Amino acid sequence: MNNATDTVPLAARWRGLGAWNFYFLAKFLLVAVGMLDFQALPNLLFAAFLLVPLPGRWLRVGRQVVAVPLGVALFYHDTWLPPFRRLLEQPGVLDFSWDYLLELMARFINWNLMGALVLLLVGYLFLRHWLRLSTLSLVGLAWLAVGGLPALSPVGSQQVVASSAATAPTAAVADNATLNAWLERFFASERERVTAFPAVKQDEQPFDLLVINVCSLAWDDLTAVGLHENALFSRMDVIFDQFNSATSYSGPAAIRMLRASCGQSSHSGLYQPAPEQCLLFENLAKLGFQSQTLLNHSGRFDNFIGDITSQHMPQPGLSITDFPRALVSFDGSPIAGDLDVLQGWWSKRRSSDAQHVSLFYNTISLHDGNRIVTADGGTRAADYATRTNRLFGDLGKFLDELEGSGRRVVVAIVPEHGAALHGDRMQLSGMREIPTPSITHVPVGLKFIGMGQHARAEPLKVATPTSFLALSELVSRVYAGLGAGQTLDLPSLLTDLPTTERVSETSGAQVIDFQGRTYMRLQGQPDWQPVPKENP
Repeated sequence: MNNATDTVPLAARWRGLGAWNFYFLAKFLLVAVGMLDFQALPNLLFAAFLLVPLPGRWLRVGRQVVAVPLGVALFYHDTWLPPFRRLLEQPGVLDFSWDYLLELMARFINWNLMGALVLLLVGYLFLRHWLRLSTLSLVGLAWLAVGGLPALSPVGSQQVVASSAATAPTAAVADNATLNAWLERFFASERERVTAFPAVKQDEQPFDLLVINVCSLAWDDLTAVGLHENALFSRMDVIFDQFNSATSYSGPAAIRMLRASCGQSSHSGLYQPAPEQCLLFENLAKLGFQSQTLLNHSGRFDNFIGDITSQHMPQPGLSITDFPRALVSFDGSPIAGDLDVLQGWWSKRRSSDAQHVSLFYNTISLHDGNRIVTADGGTRAADYATRTNRLFGDLGKFLDELEGSGRRVVVAIVPEHGAALHGDRMQLSGMREIPTPSITHVPVGLKFIGMGQHARAEPLKVATPTSFLALSELVSRVYAGLGAGQTLDLPSLLTDLPTTERVSETSGAQVIDFQGRTYMRLQGQPDWQPVPKENP
């Protein structure tokens, strides 16, 4: 015998969304607080799929079975999390230690948000008996579909008014065509820029260049742990205040550093052969510098060492096994103490006959998920501030040793990217898929040792927007300015260094600054959209 409802005409069987109302209401809450990248059309189609009347109980049950995985996939699609295929493209994720995986999972829990969702659930369970919530859900979807929240919608219909400090005093439409054209002009201009290194100087004063490439260090991270003002950077001679690392992952960051002598490349261009004049250490080799590589880790994760050697750099001169463990990495591999590694290298350097050495040293002591090795051989968690103080202390002691040696050395501290320490509306703490300014705005400092520099009350500041090309230009000027009897005139060396607009990329996202506003475009999406501003 047929169910009585099955004899009702299809047009009269519109049942509403039922429990799916809570699903959509929860999304509205997340959109309101800026934690969801809501896509209106897929959600409207999903709601229509749930609403269309179906004959027969089993068809309706089957629809619910299909709807659950669809709803989960759509919810994930609406978040700022990277596409699932990104995880498949990075098999190194499978090497994370269990301690680190548990730590990452714990970050997904936002207790304030959980409390708000519980209140929303209670309100839903109470009001569903009194109100037709399906109507509310559909009105909300329709409102979002027509741009009810313009601050979170794509930039195609928005305008950005240039401030009085901008180069153009008129309003500019920040639509997709405008931003795409601006980005194309940026890369076209960058392809024309290159550092002109001088010829070999016969009256040169030999010196060494040490590039200390620090993983997970941004101004935002230092501010978060109360270390924006610190003893290490206070003793630098030069600080780049507005340096953009242009990426938020280690391999691309190292490649950009090693290719510093040319203008900024696109992310995809990093994995194409570079012209020889772009390679900073190759340019130095032509001036007599011996290129060397040094790591305080194995370099195996995500083939980091392969990214280094592909830029014509040698294998590390010292093995990680030559030193005791100071930390254990997020993937369980050993990390040596920075002072141990640098002192080991300096001991070998002092016994070398090479007049010039250019060293690329990469340290991951600040990487997310690292654990400190205890006296009994075990490990314990260590917060970012503890590890930063240890790193800065090690680097400070190493600078003391260099200063006491009487040799001429240029030390450049150049972070890869930040740690994303506090996260933001789009990304959890530690997630760096979207290279926002808080991650790519890094502190770059240079110390000139044994070159007759007078003690300064505070470092000289480079306040213009810069990136790696400015660093390469400064190194070139230092070599040209160190002839016999010459003393470096730092203020003049810093004049008119190349500036670079803030453009940052990963394989999953692009971020640009356009007339005072930050925009992003995620992989696979045609539209640019404003980066949501954080609450003060």
